[in-house]
Amino acid sequence: MTSENETLRWPTNLDRAGIEARLVRVRKDAEAAGLPYLAELFSSVSGMTPAQLGANVVAALTWLQDKPEHRAITMQVEMVAMNLKNLK
Repeated sequence: MTSENETLRWPTNLDRAGIEARLVRVRKDAEAAGLPYLAELFSSVSGMTPAQLGANVVAALTWLQDKPEHRAITMQVEMVAMNLKNLK
């Protein structure tokens, strides 16, 4: 994931489709970075309940908290976490 010239925006109005799209991006970036545990958390987001998605987002943030080298991925998961209230 490149963020060289990107300004981070914190959308707080992502709907389920937007949340799923970000988590698919996280999964792909995790696969590319050689992070199979993280990729597995988001392997089938479209079939997950809101509770499952929320639990996996929290698990991902917990796992990433001491891995500053993956900050770009962490920021994407944080954005999703801010929008979990919008899941239906």
